[in-house]
Amino acid sequence: MPRYAQLVMGPAGSGKSTYCSTMVQHLGSMNRSAHVVNLDPAAEHFDYPVMADIRELISVEDVMEDPSLRFGPNGGLVFCMEYFANNFDWLDESLGHVEDDYILFDCPGQIELYTHLPVMKQLVEQLQQREFRVCGVFLVDSQFMVESFKFLSGVMAALSAMVLLEIPQISIMTKMDLLSPKSKKEIEKYLDPDMYSMMEDSSDNNRSTKFKNLTKAICGLIDDYSMVRFLPFDRTDEEGMNIVLQNIDFCIQYGEDLEFKEPKEVDEESADLNYDEAFQDKVDS
Repeated sequence: MPRYAQLVMGPAGSGKSTYCSTMVQHLGSMNRSAHVVNLDPAAEHFDYPVMADIRELISVEDVMEDPSLRFGPNGGLVFCMEYFANNFDWLDESLGHVEDDYILFDCPGQIELYTHLPVMKQLVEQLQQREFRVCGVFLVDSQFMVESFKFLSGVMAALSAMVLLEIPQISIMTKMDLLSPKSKKEIEKYLDPDMYSMMEDSSDNNRSTKFKNLTKAICGLIDDYSMVRFLPFDRTDEEGMNIVLQNIDFCIQYGEDLEFKEPKEVDEESADLNYDEAFQDKVDS
């Protein structure tokens, strides 16, 4: 039986823990069980119950207090993640093997983990070996994405994770519920943007020709290949959360194993009807 995983990524403060908490509650309201694994060794607070917590294995605080290492916060976090990569047995023991596992991994926010360090790629490979279908969920704070040059920065961060991990990825603008009605309307153009319009908005006569050409090349690449699009995430909007979940479920093919389940002992016509209803419920969810 396949297992399912969301790798919840994004810069510090993008709302990863809030997303995990909200999504678990949303899944619960749909009678779908889900668990969260905290993979941030620097986490101080989250308001969801965890299936496993990396701080039980190693924490940034422990590393920084070790006089033989002398790491600061950033170096300590990288050390923790590399230690984790060398101790994946801990994750095996924490996860067990229960059918229909659906797990959200609340990941650290350090961008280098998604640009050039191999730790997250190794995690993906380990999960895939354990029959997980993995989807990346990259979060960016919508309050950060209200200007063209900031939007391009967020796109490139999401794209770097997509290229490194080589898994299906959904990009999300979080904290939409914190925006004013005016800001919500203004940010709509960034959800499915015309990158050439972004390029015009980013134009500045004081910038060098080389910078303008680089911006043009980046915008063209993203637009021509439709590499990054964002979904809005408003934790007060049930319909919006359903749309996000439908996109993720499609990426990991959640529910396609229904055809392999044994039908209940009822007459053939009723069994077919019950199966069709159950499958449609999965698709709609």
